[in-house]
Parts: sequence; C-alpha cells; structure tokens
Amino acid sequence: GLKVGKGLLKLSDDDFREHELYELLREFGPAHKLGRRVFDEMMETICTHPAGDDGQKVALVFSPHPDDDVISMGGTIIRLVEQGHKVHIAYMTSGNIAVFDHDAWRFTDFVCSFNELFGIHPDTSNEMKARVRDFLRQKKPGECDCPELLEIKKLIRETEARAGALAAGVPPEQLAFMNLRFYRTGTIAKAPIHPEDIEDLIRLFKQLKPDQIYVAGELSDPHGTHRTCAMAIYEAVRRVRAEQQFFEVWLYRGAWEEWEPHEIERVVPLSPSDLERKKNAIFRHQSQKDKAMFPGGADKREFWQRAEDRNRNTAKTYDQLGLPEFYALEGFVQWRE
Repeated sequence: GLKVGKGLLKLSDDDFREHELYELLREFGPAHKLGRRVFDEMMETICTHPAGDDGQKVALVFSPHPDDDVISMGGTIIRLVEQGHKVHIAYMTSGNIAVFDHDAWRFTDFVCSFNELFGIHPDTSNEMKARVRDFLRQKKPGECDCPELLEIKKLIRETEARAGALAAGVPPEQLAFMNLRFYRTGTIAKAPIHPEDIEDLIRLFKQLKPDQIYVAGELSDPHGTHRTCAMAIYEAVRRVRAEQQFFEVWLYRGAWEEWEPHEIERVVPLSPSDLERKKNAIFRHQSQKDKAMFPGGADKREFWQRAEDRNRNTAKTYDQLGLPEFYALEGFVQWRE
C-alpha cells in the first residue's frame, strides 16, 4: 500500500502482480479480501487504553538510561497515569558516562554556592570542589573520571530523571534507580551482565507484582546497553514465570529506530497536547539536550526531535494505509517466548 500510494482497501489484483506478489495473491487473494484482512489486523493494534479499562493496574517501565522512558514511551506513560494506573519506572543504569565535564563542574559550583549562601557545611563542599577542579584541570583526553566526578554525574542524571518522570505524572516514590553492576566501569566498554543484576530484577518483580512491563526492544544503541538490559530482563522474566508470576511484556523502540508497520502490535494515540507534554518531559534531561555526548550514528537531531518525528511518521503511515488519522502514535511489540 505504501509503495503504490494506496490505502489497504483500495488495492487491486494488478497492484500485487506488478510488485511480484503472485503467491500472496494466490494464497490469500483476491486483493480486496487480502486488503480487508490486513486492514482489520492493523485496526486491532490501535489501543487507547494500554493497560485496559477494568480497574487499576501496575505498569513497570524499564529505562536502560535515565531518559529512555520519556523519549520512547512518554506519551503512553502519560496515558497510563491519566487512566488511573500505577506506573513505576526502573532506571537500570546511572548514565553517568554521558554527562559532559562542564555540566558536572557547573553543578559542583552551584552546590558550593548554595551551601555557602545558607551556611550548610561550606568548608566540606569547597574541599570537594577543589578536588574536582584539580582533577578536571589535569584530565587527559579519554581518561576515566575519578570516583567523585562519576558520582556527581550520576546524581545529575538521577535528578533529571525525577524531573522528567514527574512531568509525565510519575512521582519520585515510584522510581527505582537500579545502578546495575555491568555498567559501573566508568568507560564506554561495559562488563557482562552480573548474576546479582538478574537477582535485583527478580526482587523488583516480586515487590511490585506488575500486570505489565515495558522493555527497550531497540538493540541499535551505540554501546550495547539496551541489548544487555533487555537480555537481563528476559532472563529475570523466565525465572519469575517459572514461579507462576505472569505479566505482559511490551517492547518499545528508543532514540535510534522505530518498529516497521508490519511489526507493530499496538499503537497508542497521542494528541498534540500529549506530544507537547512528552517533549517537555524529555527537556527535563538537560544534560542530554542541545548536544548529547553519545547521539549515535550520523543523526544530528536531538532526542526530542527524533521522538516527535518518529511518532508523527507512524501516524502518517497509518493514515496512508487508509486507517484512522491520528496526530502521533507510539508503537509497541509484545515479547513472547
């Protein structure tokens, strides 16, 4: 339908023949029957109530980095909260290697000035400021950060995540900062997943007892963190399911790619105000705005621009196929084993 510029219900037998889809036409045709079948299947993907409408549900969103949640499914989080469901977000890594030194210095300077202004242990703060300043002055290109600087950068990402989640309607008490061990190398290269990381995930499942979880199904992030996080979650899910704990697992795509139309199993419609609110939640991640340290590939757009374009394009694709017209759509695929 996209190739010939026609909606699904307008396709003819000749459209299939001209694109060498004889077998498809022979097995499932004629064209009007086949088009109706695909149309009906895609209509079923449109979901205005992602957790259902029969009572309050618990949704657990896993965010590999402290901003993937709002970038990839901020609109769905907003919708879940508005519909009365309880949304928890688990930030799996600190994201501290993706903070520029100048941001870490700015916040260090702010804290010292704040403490001096209000008489809160200024001597201790200024000692830390001096150590950070001395390290940054002598830091060589490619050199790992000192432990204090890594902690400062971790704190920056945490406070941004709390602000971003709150902008989407999720309060701080429903956030978990897991700081999984495989990420704690201080460098781009990461360690393998640690057995205790899996145990941490299992404990979270048992504590929250979610009805559905959301996982980053995008495996194209530049340094493999999303893939490692997904593999850890899948293993934890297998183990809790063996103990008879069941929940839906939905996969979202992140900052680098989107699901293809034929892959999508659920889309959540977003209004213009939903998308604006989602963008505002992304903006709370100030250390990643304007210019992120690891934007990935040759794509020069900011993360909020990628998210907006992707959501608008998914809606445009549905419209071109003759499906209902929406302002924007967030797409998901269900994980099954």
